[in-house]
Formats: sequence, C-alpha cells, structure tokens
Amino acid sequence: MIKRFSVSLEQHLLEQFDGYIMQHGYSNRSEAIRDLIRNKLVNKQWQQDSEVVGVVTLVYDHHQAQLHEKITNIQHTYYQLIVSTTHIHMDHRNCLEVTIVKGNAFTVLELSERMIALRGVKSGNLTMSSTGDDLH
Repeated sequence: MIKRFSVSLEQHLLEQFDGYIMQHGYSNRSEAIRDLIRNKLVNKQWQQDSEVVGVVTLVYDHHQAQLHEKITNIQHTYYQLIVSTTHIHMDHRNCLEVTIVKGNAFTVLELSERMIALRGVKSGNLTMSSTGDDLH
C-alpha cells in the first residue's frame, strides 16, 4: 500500500534535488525519494553486520614486489567470503582485480580494507549491497 506525505524544502535545495532527478533519469520525485530512503536503510543494515554481497575493486601495479601473492593470501584467509575473482591486465604495469564477496558486512569490510591498504594498490573500492527485502 502506498502512503502519501508532504515534504517542505528550501527553494535552492528543491532545485538541486530536481537537478539530481534529471541527472539520474528518475521519472518523478517520489521514485528518487524512495531510492534515497532505501539506500539509507540498506546502509543501516550494513552497520548492523547484516549479510551483504559486495564487490572489491583494486587497481594495482603488478611490478610491486609480491603484491599479487599478498592479495591472494588475504583472499585465502577469507576464502569463505569469496564468490568469484576476475583479473585483467589494463596495460604493461597495471592490473584490475574485481573480487565478488558475500558475508557479514563487518567481515567483508575487513577483507576489503586489508586488500586496499596493501602497498602498490593504486586505488581500491568496496561496494556493498543487500537485497533490502524488508524495504520493499
């Protein structure tokens, strides 16, 4: 069942929000507000150590001594979380590694932080999501 409610915003905030709606292709304000609320509530689930699915993305210099072995060792330590890993060569020096993980949010975060912090990792990012079944 859909419930209606009203929201009061300052003019400049509403203009920025309307720009956000256009930029992201929402058909109306309600859809955008629903997504923002869901995202915030899913984020709260992560903070409660709920089960999540995540993607750890690393860009690193494969010439860095023993870096790939260190990444692999960390992944083996957390083997129960690893669903899949994909490794591509971006150019002569750089690799992109994407690791798909599934588990409790705190442990997924711990795994990603350990890999991202390794010397030679140029950039790293963790994206987590949950089904948010209770949010629909």
